[in-house]
Formats: sequence, C-alpha cells, structure tokens
Amino acid sequence: MKIQVITLFPEMFEQVLNSSMMWKAQNNNAVTFSVINLRNFGIGPRKQVDDTPYGGGNGMLLKPEPFFEAIKFAKEKSPNALVIAMTPSKTVLTQKIAENFANEQKDLIIICGHYEGFDERIFTLVDQKISIGQFVLTGGELPAMVLIDTVVRLLPNVLGGEDSALIESYSDGDNIEFPQYTRPAEYQGLKVPEVLLSGHHANIDKWRKENYR
Repeated sequence: MKIQVITLFPEMFEQVLNSSMMWKAQNNNAVTFSVINLRNFGIGPRKQVDDTPYGGGNGMLLKPEPFFEAIKFAKEKSPNALVIAMTPSKTVLTQKIAENFANEQKDLIIICGHYEGFDERIFTLVDQKISIGQFVLTGGELPAMVLIDTVVRLLPNVLGGEDSALIESYSDGDNIEFPQYTRPAEYQGLKVPEVLLSGHHANIDKWRKENYR
C-alpha cells in the first residue's frame, strides 16, 4: 500500500511514520509513505495557499489551486489512489472503516485541512471525508496520523501475532476488550484472576467472553 499525505506541516509526520509499527510496516514492505508539502504548490513568489472567504467571515480558507496541483502530483505516482480529506464529517473513523481500507489495500492520498478549512471546490477531488470525532483541532495532521495508524497496523505481517487484529478492541461491534494481566501474579495485594493461571483454555475463553467491557 502507498500512502501519500498532503500537508502544510510535513515535519509533523517524520517521527510518527518512522517509529514503532509504522517503521516495521515499511521495513516489511507492507506500506510506503510519502509526505507532500502543500506549500510547494502555492501561488506566486510567497507560495500563497490560503485566502479570505467570499461573503466575509473570520479566518482564512485553503485555496483550491494548490490542492488541485498537489493531488494531481500525487495521482501521477498512484493513479487509482483514494483521496481522503480529514475534515468535519458525518463519517467518523471506526475500526470497521480501518479494516475495510486495510483489506482493500488501495493506495491513499490523505489531505490535511488547516485554518478555517478547505475551499469547497477541493472536495470535487475527494472520494471520502473522514472525521475522528466531534471536537476541533488546529489542523488535519493529527487525524491523518490516527487514520494511518489504524489502517497500517492491520496490514499483513505488521502486527506480531496472526490473530492480534482479530481480538482487538472494537473488532467485534461495540465490545472493547477483556481485562488482561502479565507477571507478577500478585502486586501490592492486586491478584491476577485464578482462572488465568489455571492453564484451562476452555475456562479462560469462557471467562474472557464473560468479561468483555
């Protein structure tokens, strides 16, 4: 899978995309990342990317021209990629959406908003708008990182165990996950449930199903 991100702040992605599972995914050739600086497609000597909204209002809007050119540039590398806009939307990111992206393994071009958002004409190039929740952030960079993480970790050969992605939180409807413990068996008077120490797999499975939360 190829994931390209179009952003005004490419430096924000360097550590995230080269750490932990994202690094492992690249090392295993499950994904390649490319971060595109929107400013490179800005207009004029000052590389302008925003302007005041028609009709008045506070703040600045991201202009259409830089995004049209940046998306065109990204499409040259990946013609069939889906264009995803991280923006307020009725579609809120869920585990199921992440699973669908991971299973389809289509290339993604993720565009990050900033200031007061996008000129509406930019959305003519967008296949899907995605939000990560009903709250306001400074820009779309953090939501883009969240989307990337949720999808990439589900790609083949990225997580450690074959079934890791199948028994995670939200992988079965609204179930979050059962309680889990590791050594020591007792710490400061807090004990691991006896059933988990029993080695009786049927009883352990029963206990876990009964204790989903």
